[in-house]
Amino acid sequence: MKNEKIRNVAIIAHVDHGKTSLVNELLKQTGAFRENQAVGDRVMDSNALEQERGITILAKNCSVRHKGVKINIVDTPGHADFGGEVERSLKMVDGVLLIVDAYEGPMPQTRFVLERALELDHRVIVVINKIDRPDARIKEVKDEVLSLLLDLDADAEQLDSPFIYASARQGVAGVTSDKIEDNILPVLDKIIEYIPAPEYEEKSIYTPFQMLVSATEHSDYVGKIAVGKVTGGEIAVNAGAVRVNYHDAGIKEPFKITQLFEFVAMKKVPIDCTAGGDIVCISGCPDVTVGDTVCNAGNPLALPFVKISEPSVEMTFMVNSSPFAGREGKYVTSRHLRARLYKEADKDLSLKVSDTANTEAFKVCGRGEMHLSILIENMRREGFEFAVSQPKVLYKTDEFGKLLEPIDKVIIDTPENTMGSVMEKMGTRKGELLGMMPHGSRLRMEFLVPSRGLFGYKSELMTDTKGEGVINTIFNGYDYYKGDIVRRNAGSLIVHENGESNAYGLYNAQGRGLLFIGAGVPVYAGMVVGSNPAGDDLVVNVCKKKALTNMRSTSSDEALRLTPPTRFTLEECLEFINADELVEVTPKNIRMRKMELDAGKRQKARADKLKAGVI
Repeated sequence: MKNEKIRNVAIIAHVDHGKTSLVNELLKQTGAFRENQAVGDRVMDSNALEQERGITILAKNCSVRHKGVKINIVDTPGHADFGGEVERSLKMVDGVLLIVDAYEGPMPQTRFVLERALELDHRVIVVINKIDRPDARIKEVKDEVLSLLLDLDADAEQLDSPFIYASARQGVAGVTSDKIEDNILPVLDKIIEYIPAPEYEEKSIYTPFQMLVSATEHSDYVGKIAVGKVTGGEIAVNAGAVRVNYHDAGIKEPFKITQLFEFVAMKKVPIDCTAGGDIVCISGCPDVTVGDTVCNAGNPLALPFVKISEPSVEMTFMVNSSPFAGREGKYVTSRHLRARLYKEADKDLSLKVSDTANTEAFKVCGRGEMHLSILIENMRREGFEFAVSQPKVLYKTDEFGKLLEPIDKVIIDTPENTMGSVMEKMGTRKGELLGMMPHGSRLRMEFLVPSRGLFGYKSELMTDTKGEGVINTIFNGYDYYKGDIVRRNAGSLIVHENGESNAYGLYNAQGRGLLFIGAGVPVYAGMVVGSNPAGDDLVVNVCKKKALTNMRSTSSDEALRLTPPTRFTLEECLEFINADELVEVTPKNIRMRKMELDAGKRQKARADKLKAGVI
């Protein structure tokens, strides 16, 4: 039967097309906030990193009420690296709002999330957002969305998906582009009209309670919380339940439900009993994970769970072994590091963690550089201190033993006059041009590029296009190895001795290349403090002090002019380091260093490689 008093919908889109802004207005205009309450631009982006970067990282639940119907909304990430959050969220809903920018149109992640929704036979409402942009292409974008639906083999009903035209920032929408209401409510009207009510099996002696766990959260008060949609029966607080898993028949863990919650606006409100088809939260099982099924104790039947796409990038996380180890971090041991990584893998199915032969190092695989860098940044802010290696792609082999590598589809929007430098850089990275299309004074180019060829390219694109280039990528699949790619032409400037950098030492070193630090910075032998454009690693003494003498000359007392240092973000450090280097991450600093800190041992290792013909 159907619960006509509920609708479950996910909001999906490419990054920065306005998902979270739309949810913001839906909450505002349905009375979720007090009249005098100060409300930010993106209230659903509650994580500090989400607010800083302006992106959604974690899928989040909320609900609104409209015309007597409770509408559960799942706000999903738009960045391809967090596609696993989107995939698991789609199992909780019966339809989706596909948000598309009125200028950019369908982008790589638009295709990815729409394809996943169509695979689950979800109904789709297309919202063309940002119609107030002066460069909006409303009619063309609608045609592009219809072409995308055709390309994805949508059925007749999905091809007939309704369109809504909106400006989420202004809080207005309409069913036609020339008749825009002064509120966002047409979106809610269309959800109630077009998205089907959730189906569930009514409670009986033959119908067990079933809830597929699509997300987990942690509360300091009630412990681990399982979030999912009720697909059959009902269950109450203090009832007996069991955790089972469709892919692992050995899991059969009984527990007692200690608390039940439903989503009311942005809050979790306690309830005594579940309602069929609703999205609820259950506490009481400390070991529950995404993909489990919570059932009645007497009738444990597991539900199948969607297979999450496999990771394509790996890094090694290890205990910090630098001379500064333990000075700044609260959690510094391998035990702390291992527990935190496995805890993250438990709730993020796109992340894979495994032990290595070295008890102080762990292999971590994710969907991309940003996926892993967000984890690193969160751990750093929590007080962890550790080191990470250069990101590497995960290779596969076909049935004939030939090497396969991950390939990304890349869309670059750039001014026409910078097209040449983009084409040149894509060529050196084994990029294959699929097509190009003019958009006003800009050009949109589409490539297939090996994932490893994109490491370090974003910062180069910003330089080549004077900050005007926009790059979007999404995993396209595996293909045969495309050949060697030179990842970095520059060498490193490496510190000679432990100490503190000073102006005189930096002044002598800056002639060798670009510096990453200023004066008064504690350093240690083997630390990377700059890049050498000549290509070789150079040891420099940034701690060298000017010799004292009683001789004077006209130039001896001239002020030393230092070039301002280049400051790297965490992502830029990960892009810069070579295979024999690490990024040292602490709550207060991000440093780059050589794996082998001793210069003599590095030279010996290089000589051995030259002798063996490795380099």
